[in-house]
Formats: sequence, C-alpha cells, structure tokens
Amino acid sequence: MAGTAGWAVLYGPLRSEAAPSAADPEAVQTARMFLAHWAKGDLPAAARLTDSPDTAEQTLRNFTAGLEIKKPVLAAGAARAEGKDGATVAYTAKMPVGGLGTWAYGSGIGLRKSAGKWAVHWELPLIHPELNDEQKFRLTREESEELNAVDRDGRAVSASGHPSLAAALGLGGGKPRGSVQVVDRASGEVRSTEAQFGPAAPKGDGPLRTTVDAGLQQAAERAVERHAEGRNVGLVALRIDNGEVLAVTNSPATGFNRAFLGTYAPGSTMKVITSAALLSKGAVTPEQRVECPKYLTVGKQFHNVETSEIKGATFRDDFIHSCNTAFVALRGKLANDELTRFAHDYFGIGQEWRTGVGSFDGEVPVPANETEKAAALFGQGRLRANPLVMASATATAASGRFQPPVLVRGQKEARVETRELPGKVVTQLRGLMRATVTDGSAKVLAELGGDVGAKTGTAEVTENGNNGWLVAYRGNVAVACVVEGANRGSGSAGPIVRDVLATVGD
Repeated sequence: MAGTAGWAVLYGPLRSEAAPSAADPEAVQTARMFLAHWAKGDLPAAARLTDSPDTAEQTLRNFTAGLEIKKPVLAAGAARAEGKDGATVAYTAKMPVGGLGTWAYGSGIGLRKSAGKWAVHWELPLIHPELNDEQKFRLTREESEELNAVDRDGRAVSASGHPSLAAALGLGGGKPRGSVQVVDRASGEVRSTEAQFGPAAPKGDGPLRTTVDAGLQQAAERAVERHAEGRNVGLVALRIDNGEVLAVTNSPATGFNRAFLGTYAPGSTMKVITSAALLSKGAVTPEQRVECPKYLTVGKQFHNVETSEIKGATFRDDFIHSCNTAFVALRGKLANDELTRFAHDYFGIGQEWRTGVGSFDGEVPVPANETEKAAALFGQGRLRANPLVMASATATAASGRFQPPVLVRGQKEARVETRELPGKVVTQLRGLMRATVTDGSAKVLAELGGDVGAKTGTAEVTENGNNGWLVAYRGNVAVACVVEGANRGSGSAGPIVRDVLATVGD
C-alpha cells in the first residue's frame, strides 16, 4: 500500500491562484542525480550531493539494509522554488521489500544553494515523511495461518469455492506476510503500520470479515474462466458509494494478484481522468470540435488503433471512439504537472489507501518532457495502474467523489484528502461513458439494461503485444478488467465485464 504523507504538502489541492514559482533547473538536476545514485545503490555518491555526507550515507545504508530493500525505483516529480536559494522536488518511491512486495510512497527533497552550488538538505523525512528523530521503521515477516473468512453478509468464503481469494486474502495459509511498522526509537512501541504485504490477518478470534459479495465473486470467477482463453486476467468490482470491494478475480486464480498488485499502463481508460481534468477547467466541452488525425508527432509519432481518423470530430467522438491523437492535441490545455495533481486531488491516486491487503495504488508521475506528457494523456508512458485503481477511478467519475477502496473490514482509516468533482463534470463524464456503450467502442455492453457507462482501452506493451482494458459502471457497481496479450479491450475484457455486470441490478 502507498504511504504518502508528504505528497500533499507539495502538490495540495488544485486552486485558482497562480502556480508556485518554478525551481532552478540546476536544483532539479541535483535532486535527480541524488535519486539516481540512491536507486543504483551508489550511496557514497548520493551522500556527496547532500550538505551532510557522512550522516546521509550511514542513514541511507541502514534504511535499505534494515528493511531488506533491493533495487528501489525513485522518480522525481514536481519542483518549486522556496525563496531565492531554496527548492523542493517531490519524488515517488517504489521500495521492493525482499520476498514480500513493493512499498510505494511519496516524499520530497529540500535543496539549498550556498556559494553558488546546490546541495540536498539532509534530514530524515527526506527518506520518508514518517522518519524522524523520535520514530523509525521496523520490518516484520511471518507465514500466514489458515484463515476463516466471511463475505459482507457473513457467508463463508473459501479457497475452494472462491479460488481468486486465495491470492488476494491468503485463504489456505502458508503464504508470506509482513509489514513495515512505525515504531518509537526509544521504547520500540508500534505507533502505526505504514505498509502491509501478503494475506490479511484476522483481528481477534473471529473470522476475517471482508467486503466481498460471495455471489458476485463467483460470477466474476466464472466470467474470467469462461473468457480468459489462457491469458492472464485481473478484475475488481467495487461499490461506488463507499469503495467496498465486492469481487477480486485473477487468472490464473492461484497466481499473482495482478488485480491489486499489477503495475500496468492503463491505456485509454486513463482518458476518464484526463477528460475530467479538461472538463473541470473548461478547457474543452463534449460538443467542441477537436480533430482526430491519423498521426500526430510530439517528439515521436503518435497514432490511433489501426491508424484510424475521424474527420470533423467533436470531443465526444474522440472519447467514445478512443482517439489518441485528439487527446495529444489537447496537451497544451494542461500544465506539465496538472494531470498528476488532478489524479491526486480528485481520484486519490498517489495518496495512502488501506485496503486491508497489499495493494499498489497507482502512479501518475509528472512527465519529464512533452513526449511523455502527450503519452500520459491517453494512459501510456510511465503511468501505472491495475484493476483496483481503475475501478476506483470509474467509481469516482460516476459519483464525483473518491471513496478509499477497502477489502477487509476494520482497517485503520485511510489517510486521504480529496475534492469532489463539479456536478456538471460528473454529468458530462457519465454522458460520455454512456455514449461509449451506445455509440462507441464499448457496444459489447449495449445489451445490458439501465444506465451503463464504460471506457475501453488498449495499452501498448511491446511493438507486437497489447493489454486490453475495459472499465464500466452499472447501478452502484464499478468494474475494471485487464487482459494481458490482447488486441483490444472491447474484444478481450468486454465479454468478462459484460457477464459480471449482467448479475448487477440497474
């Protein structure tokens, strides 16, 4: 799970006042070099870029070794000036904890300029916002026990009857489990749990209480089994009104929990978030003319599926037929870090979710250049998500309000701070997603009754392979599905989502 206590300090909610002053490029470069050396394991080189080299090297070494972290992935984000001789650069961290999973969080690097040279200002919260002189981190690990678990209505769920829950919840036992805890440096007392890995542990003597709907879980598992055709699949269904996960399914069922832990490019399903950002600031309207050419070059050539084009297209046409080049053409309507901030402030991406089990909660990094920015607008580049993230994004788009997803009841409240989408934007998004079903690329869902909305996606993985996506809502349920090695989302993920939503009331 992601822990991002320092992230909101730098980004904060989107506001109408002027953007903060840009940081000195030399300061940003110093921060990037520091992160690169740290990620590579060259801790002496990283430490030499700070204003306290000896302390920095020792602390970085202890942090990495003590938590069994190998090959961290560190990415610089937005930067801003702090007066004449100061700067702050946000960064995201993915810390692979040996044998357990990846700990993802965000923090910030402070820099100071002295005698004409920039240096990283060394302080413990630089490594993580919860690290300071009074508290530190401790890693725990153990094997999970055989679990008794129940669904939202108290009905028993088991590995034999619900195979995908074995990976998601650890039903069956014998699986590695652990956590990163925040402890008092003096007493060793546990103050909080920063990240959890592996199967959930029941609280007290009773069964593990989950939010799963046993009937919908079985329907999802049957749908995946029926349409997977030997491909890897991940699916999440959750309640729109409160974020409770109703079903989590993977194929193979007993393998990797890609539904919660996968790190995929979301493809054109990201256009739901991009469109929300554009519509919220009045940068575009559904009826506005936005051309959809076959190609558009921004550092590299971007194209649509099968190099298609839509002559005289409106933004509505671009959305429902998933025109990549139209979204690329709108890149100038958003500031360089605006999609990152919008995803954080309205969709909770980059904040700390507490689902009750290990989860990767999405990443929308600030693009390094115009080419990356163009790719990000339609879900490519360095963006990473999974069905949990995109089901949540779909629920937020449909309701206007982010609800932290949860799978195991009784969790400590998630530390999130988000804003509601304007009502007009929600109406516009629902209209676009509904039109995608009736007139666009998600007609595979058209036979379902009621107000069904959707967005398809095809994420390019290699020159010869794609992942197919489909996100959708019906009634109070939002669903997201990814199918690896698929040509298109509508043909691969579409039948699976259709079968799941067929069991949901209007």
